[in-house]
Amino acid sequence: MPPVAVLWSAQAADDLQEIHDYIARQSPRYAAVVAGRLVAAVDRVREFPESGRIVPELNDPAVREVIHGAYRIVYELQPDVAVVLTVFRASRAFPLD
Repeated sequence: MPPVAVLWSAQAADDLQEIHDYIARQSPRYAAVVAGRLVAAVDRVREFPESGRIVPELNDPAVREVIHGAYRIVYELQPDVAVVLTVFRASRAFPLD
């Protein structure tokens, strides 16, 4: 699959902000590092959109995820675009809604 554009859904952008804000309570500097690394992980999807694994809870080839540290970054492949749907701690249950 050729490179694609990457769009963040409102939910995913909110998730990233919440992760940043939670970590920033203890360390604003580290919060920026973690958020930056999550964004960088998504940027790799741009070049290799099918590199993420199929989300096991959904078993839909269009919905994939990248595991980065303690976080799951879930995205949906659409024609010419990957839409980031949500970002959450891997230790939590998959948000099915």
